[in-house]
This record gives sequence, C-alpha cells and structure tokens, in this order.
Amino acid sequence: MDKPSLPKGTRDFGPAVMAKRQWILGHIRNIFQRYGFLPLETPAMENLSTLTGKYGDEGDQLLFRILNSGDFLKEADQESLTSKNSKAVSSAIAEKGLRYDLTVPFARYVVMNRHEINLTFKRYQIQPVFRADRPQKGRYREFYQCDADVVGTDSLLCEAEIILMINDVMNALGVQDFTIKVNHRGILNAIASRMGASGKESDVFVAIDKLDKIGEEKVRLELSEKGFTREQLDLLFRLITITGNHQSILAQLNADLAVVPDGLYGVKDMEQVLQMVHQYGCSDDQVQLDISLARGLSYYTGCIFEVKINSVRIGSVSGGGRYDNLTQAFGAKERLSGVGISFGIDRIYDALDELDLFPRQTQASTRVLVCHMDETSMHYGLRILSVLRLAGIASELYPDIATLKNLETGDQQRLVVEQIIELIQQAG
Repeated sequence: MDKPSLPKGTRDFGPAVMAKRQWILGHIRNIFQRYGFLPLETPAMENLSTLTGKYGDEGDQLLFRILNSGDFLKEADQESLTSKNSKAVSSAIAEKGLRYDLTVPFARYVVMNRHEINLTFKRYQIQPVFRADRPQKGRYREFYQCDADVVGTDSLLCEAEIILMINDVMNALGVQDFTIKVNHRGILNAIASRMGASGKESDVFVAIDKLDKIGEEKVRLELSEKGFTREQLDLLFRLITITGNHQSILAQLNADLAVVPDGLYGVKDMEQVLQMVHQYGCSDDQVQLDISLARGLSYYTGCIFEVKINSVRIGSVSGGGRYDNLTQAFGAKERLSGVGISFGIDRIYDALDELDLFPRQTQASTRVLVCHMDETSMHYGLRILSVLRLAGIASELYPDIATLKNLETGDQQRLVVEQIIELIQQAG
C-alpha cells in the first residue's frame, strides 16, 4: 500500500509550528482589535457567481471549482463534452468554488447584511484561502490571510491608519528591516491614459505587477505582444521608475499627468495620505511611494499597499488597497467604498523563521510537570495541578519524580506550591 500523501501546495502543522503560528496570529489579532475592527467569518466555499469576474482573467483561472453533488455530468452539454470546451463544461458541472481571498466574500456579506450593519463598518477576518497556483517557496495552494477592512467611507484617514497598523504589526513581530510600498490606481490610470492605453488598463496593471518577479525586459515583451508600441512602453517605464523622495516624485507626476483629464486626483490623494502618515512619525525609508506598484487584482480603484521584509528573499507579506465598486458588482444600488489590508500568515512565518525572530517562549508548552510515586502522592499532585493552572501556569501530571527540577539548569529543590508559582512567574 502506498503511503498517504498531501495535495501539492498544502501542509500539516505540528505542535511546534502551530505554537509559532498562534504567536503571530495573536499579535495581528490584538492590533486589529486595538484599531477598532470586529471579527467576522465566512464559509470556505462561495457560489462561483460570487467569485468570478472579481479578480481579472488570471485570478479567475486560479479558482478551485467544486463539482456539483450527485451526477455532476447530468447537466453538461454533450457538444461541450465532445469538443472538450472546459469553460463551457465547468459552468455546467460546478456551481461553487473555494474562496480566492477574503475581500470578495466580505463584500458579499456587506451587501447581504446591509440593513443590519452600521456604517462605517470595520471588520477583521483570519481564515484560509485557496488558489490553484503553481506551488513554490512562499506560495501555497492553501494559506491563511489576516484581513482588516473598512467599508462605508471615502475618508483617506482609513488609508493612513492601515499604513500605521501595518507598521505596528511589523514592530510587534520584531521585524526591523521592512518597507511599506504605496501607490494609487488613479495615478496608474492616468499613466495608461497618457500613453494612449485607455480601455487596456488591465493589461498594463497585470504586466507591471510582475516587474519584481520577471524584470523589465519580459514585461516589455508581454505588453508588446498585446499591441503596445515601443514609444508607449518607453513612456510607461519612464513614469513608473521615477525615483526620489515622495515630494519630488509627486511633483514630477503633477507635471507629466496634468494634461490628462482627472489625471491628478490620485496624486492629490497620495499627498494627503503621506502627509498624515508622516505626521505620525513614519519615515520615507519605512513608507515609500513606488509608482511601479500595481497590485494585479482588478477591483482596486484607489490607494494600494504592499509590504516587503527586505532581509529575506520572499515575496510581499502583506498587501491591499481601496475598492470603490466591489459591492456594486453584486447588484447593490448604493455605492459603498472600502479599503483594506491582508497579511499572509504563511509568508510571515517563513520570514520570521529565516530571521530567527520567534521568541523562545513560543516553543514551550508545559511549564511544570507534576510527578508522583504512588496513589496518595498522585491525589496530592492533582491538587497542586489545580492551583498551578488557576494561576495561569501550563501544567500536567506525570508519574515519576517528586521534587521541582529546572530542566534548563539542572537545579532541583523542594518547595511548597506558592513558592513554585512565584518562582515560575519570576522566570517569565
């Protein structure tokens, strides 16, 4: 018999790994709550009508589809089966799919419960998501996201607070060398308009979103194959590679995009957000305006964010942005603007593990092992166990020794329960 195995891109987590993951999740959850976000959970599977059309063509191709119950081929069109038209067959045999992210299910929840929630509504959500992607280091088919979103307001204060929240999470996890990159879809739209690519913005965004991964030459090749001229691409790369501090970058964009109708609203938004963030003490080194940042998901309409830990070779550990039209995609007549951020717990774990940033306490479970020699001492040990656990000290009963021993130093001593509790609490 073959040994059991896991699907590619998925993993088991043993107790030692889970302790570290819970440590990360605890910090993120505490900071979300500190900023006034409320917890929410949604089902792992959604109707495909909810999921499709929200992530762009590439995202839709990465959706895991769930076969209909029973005879799932019953409703399939014979012509589609014969011609092997997978798209047509898929729509007939699968009505549900696993969620690709937590933002679209959240938008669906808001629309379904609009009259039961108070705006502005702030929620956080910590659950696994699923993508039919090619597994590689830092990229899995099942992974946890930690999302926080605000819906029902256009205030740019929300963008500033999200940047501050990212900063707090990184500091709480002990990460010192990180960069929060920011940009605005309005700026990118204006650049697309300036280069004569109106109507083809999605092609431009999807391509430059890969810039860090495949480089300028391959991005140019991809866009040239989609019909963009060399002159268009030269203008694109001149604008998205402007360097300097954020004031000089925005000044250059003001000059270049002023000729585009509504070309400067994104620039003005970024000016306000960065001004608020810097008033809170974040420096240009921590928060960088990067015009090449695109975030490939098609639902973003305003400010976008991405976080990288600079001292590890891994992709972004967090990303997000503002979306103005997502609830309307579900037929909602009311326009509800939202903005959010998502932390990828798995990439954060890999980064912290590589940097050896997990504190020693995350690998400890039981602090005290109470042992006994006979039935009488066992009953006494149970009473000790109860007192230790009431004091918040993780303890268990084990049949062997009858004294307190520090397993790190080898010291052994006989103490009363109150002394044992005090000694352990002093040890931290």
